[in-house]
Amino acid sequence: MQPGRIFDEFPAPAYRGAQERALADIRDAFAADNDVVLVRAPTGSGKSLLARAIAGCARTAGESEAGEVIDAYYTTPQVSQLDDVAGDDLLTDLKVIRGKNNYDCILPGETDTPVDQAPCARERMFDCQVQHRCPYFSDRAIAANNRIAAMTLAYFMQTAGSDVFGQRDVLVVDEAHGLGNWAEMYATIDLGPDTVPIWDACEPPEVDGLDDAVSYADTLHTMAGRRLTEVRQQAELDPEEAAERDKLVQLQSDLSWFAEDYRDEDSGTTWVVDQNGGEGSRVTIKPMAPEKYLKHTVWDRAQNFALLSATILNKDAFCANVGLAPDRVELVEVPHTFPVENRPLYDVTQGKMTYEARDETIPRVAETLVRIMAAHPDEKGLVHCHSYAIQDQLLDHLREFGVESRVRTHDSEDRDAQLSTWKRVDDPDVFLSVKMEEALDLEGDLCRWQLLCKAPYPNTRDSRVAARLEDDQWGWYYRTALRTVIQACGRPVRAPDDYGATYLADSSLLDLFERARVDMPGWFAEQVDRMSQPDLPAADATAATGSGSASASGRSRSTGSSAGDSGGASSGSSGASASGSGSGSSGDDDGGNSRSGRRSRRSKSKSNPIADVWDTE
Repeated sequence: MQPGRIFDEFPAPAYRGAQERALADIRDAFAADNDVVLVRAPTGSGKSLLARAIAGCARTAGESEAGEVIDAYYTTPQVSQLDDVAGDDLLTDLKVIRGKNNYDCILPGETDTPVDQAPCARERMFDCQVQHRCPYFSDRAIAANNRIAAMTLAYFMQTAGSDVFGQRDVLVVDEAHGLGNWAEMYATIDLGPDTVPIWDACEPPEVDGLDDAVSYADTLHTMAGRRLTEVRQQAELDPEEAAERDKLVQLQSDLSWFAEDYRDEDSGTTWVVDQNGGEGSRVTIKPMAPEKYLKHTVWDRAQNFALLSATILNKDAFCANVGLAPDRVELVEVPHTFPVENRPLYDVTQGKMTYEARDETIPRVAETLVRIMAAHPDEKGLVHCHSYAIQDQLLDHLREFGVESRVRTHDSEDRDAQLSTWKRVDDPDVFLSVKMEEALDLEGDLCRWQLLCKAPYPNTRDSRVAARLEDDQWGWYYRTALRTVIQACGRPVRAPDDYGATYLADSSLLDLFERARVDMPGWFAEQVDRMSQPDLPAADATAATGSGSASASGRSRSTGSSAGDSGGASSGSSGASASGSGSGSSGDDDGGNSRSGRRSRRSKSKSNPIADVWDTE
């Protein structure tokens, strides 16, 4: 690696914010013989440009001696982040490769067939005469021979051991705070109707502990083998049978690995199992130390590493979570250059949103949301619901208030399509979202305000979470929630002259800020210290839906201080306290047809974070 040329490799014509200082600090960190450099860079600091400059420091073929590795990888857990890289004119020398299911076959009669279900995947000994023109294999060849190959983390991990994508000099991981989660996903064995093709013939008994789990795994492995033999005996498979075969192969591999590891007295791996619905329900088997699976999938794939994220909150804890020795790791802190008054936090807490308390709290949150809508009658807003159960309850109450005409929702199947529509339309709609705290760029008028409904703590009913808390790992628990909150707060403010308000509805968020203060980045602590309770208008459906409201066209898009001072409330605000009960009518339920009216047909988009399938060769 040649960190001294990092400035020459920076792709933009000029520096923005603290980029020049960040490059110097990163250069010095690598020059001090650190193998791994963590770059904690807040939203809008241009992490992708920093990543490109770092990747450009990789040893080239002309600089290498015999046997030395060359070139670089760029990877990110988020499909949407890779899409942004692919569409950035400053990053055209990063060559992107995706999973096979993102490409269509080019053979006659197969042009609507994904490559992972094409004749080459369905027919034994199929000799494709146009493989050299196949979009997947073409992109793979280009990426494999390019100086910087770019791919999702899922694809990158699956290519471990591949002759095509071997070890390189530099690996850059963007949004690297998710590495530990991806290690968990990689190591988790999830057994359910969607992952087990023979589920109906081999539903699980009640699994009461690991001995029951390994017994079921043995039975399932045997039956999967029988079905796989039947499928493989066919000379040609249809797309559904090809997909079944691939699932069976993966299933057998996972089950063998678990059973062998569990019975190995020298393994040292602690396993846990979940089955929340009893007999016949989904079984999830997980190791307690998934970070060791990053060794061959990530750490053996390069010699120098740059890990970038806004939310690497604690160096030592992060290193422990991903299997790194802290003494070979340097942390580079990039300051936030967006004015704090442009990214205000507002306390509109209405009580706890725990499972036991939410039925009492959600009606008050709904009323508060109506008041926030009235304060922002012509501005788009995003509501982080945390779960579909909360989303449904909140929507029911908003219907009672009579404001459903301004509300959009989504489900697990059409989330991408509904998000795209909400971003595209000019109407100031409010989007009730689930799990959209990360990898969402809502610059400018795409979103001017958002509401966090619940503190995003890990689910304590998950056996791995419960085991960590039994081991007194409360710091991990609070850091995990804080990381998600910080990620969410970065969605609407994407540039120095951008602005957006974040409202907090769950009182547990205030407790989280106290408990996790020691791990809070300084720039976010500054936001928390400035947090205030805004004056909001009453919960009036007419004002909240913009019916008859005065135009706010006089607002300046770049004058963030006005949002910081008033929370974006209109000049006609009643001044009612956000913590009060308000005076709005509950309104009548008009039949609840807004949800179906806002829906589109099922999305075929593959842009969610897990869409890049583990199929690479």
